[in-house]
Amino acid sequence: MGEEIFDSSGNVFTDLGFSPEEAAILQMRADVMSDLREFIKAKKLTQAKAAEVLGVSQSRVSDLTRGKWERFSLEMLIILATRAGMRVSLKIAA
Repeated sequence: MGEEIFDSSGNVFTDLGFSPEEAAILQMRADVMSDLREFIKAKKLTQAKAAEVLGVSQSRVSDLTRGKWERFSLEMLIILATRAGMRVSLKIAA
């Protein structure tokens, strides 16, 4: 028999069993990190140039582009996004 399939809650972290609070933070981190990777790709930045723009080391940019989300707090990701010229806002839905 195959594995049972469940409908998604809309947040993969909730589906993985994280508490609602932690899942929300993890989803925000993933979203901002994805936007930063897209920024680097769209601007065709090398890791060295991205590091200069973001004000971090090249190894931090490497962590970012490799999706090592556990190495970045939400606060740090917001700082990096702001340095990239992005406008960061929080949208709360009921």
